[in-house]
Amino acid sequence: MTAAVDLPDSPSARFIQSQSSSAPAESQMDADRRAREQQEQAAREVKEEEKQRIGGVLPNFNVVLNGHAAPISTSQKFNLAFHSITDPATIGLAVVAGGYGEYSDNHTGYGHGPAGYFKRFGAAYADNANGTLIGNAILPSLLHQDPRYYRKGDGSIASRIVYSALTTFICHGDNGRRQFNVSNVLGNFIAGGISNAYYPSDERGAALTIENASIVTVEGMIGAQLLEFSPDLTAYFQRKRQARRERKLAAIANTR
Repeated sequence: MTAAVDLPDSPSARFIQSQSSSAPAESQMDADRRAREQQEQAAREVKEEEKQRIGGVLPNFNVVLNGHAAPISTSQKFNLAFHSITDPATIGLAVVAGGYGEYSDNHTGYGHGPAGYFKRFGAAYADNANGTLIGNAILPSLLHQDPRYYRKGDGSIASRIVYSALTTFICHGDNGRRQFNVSNVLGNFIAGGISNAYYPSDERGAALTIENASIVTVEGMIGAQLLEFSPDLTAYFQRKRQARRERKLAAIANTR
């Protein structure tokens, strides 16, 4: 007795073919759905990050406060960078830096008076803008790295200090894995090289570029401490204010 053989056009053959062809389609649909959900989550998180400020004033847009976030797209990396460099507080810091440079006679080659001040202001703002665009947008997009600081938020103070400092050299990739922070380190040196175009002639050259880039890298290690611990300081002062309010209310209640 011969076994039955399903012909290509038989119902059972068509059923098997449809099952085998639908599996990859369903997998692709699941992948597309997960990608959409991830994009929507990233959009929500970036929108919240654009509201973050240290002390209610200084931009804190490139910080993931809870240590977990969906990877962001190239356009979102550029949006965060532009949002930061166009913020009034960022421009205000350059205004202050220009005034301090004039007062301390920094960058002597710029001269003094209104012309010297605006050159110092422009240089301070250009340094910030170049570093932000290159290190937080252009290179992270090309290298598929996340330019944001992922706050640790727990553990001993010493471990958090070390973690913060090391984020200058270690970052999250778009794939979620930790990797060498090429975007930040290389970005500092590229921005330092660009600064040769507008620094006074006696402050240009490869040696000064390396020196300035190294200083900015060290400053980044120090600045990371502020990103890590500023929420703790804000919460501490909020508790202190709340405690003072409660004591005042208790004192008022006792006088009645």
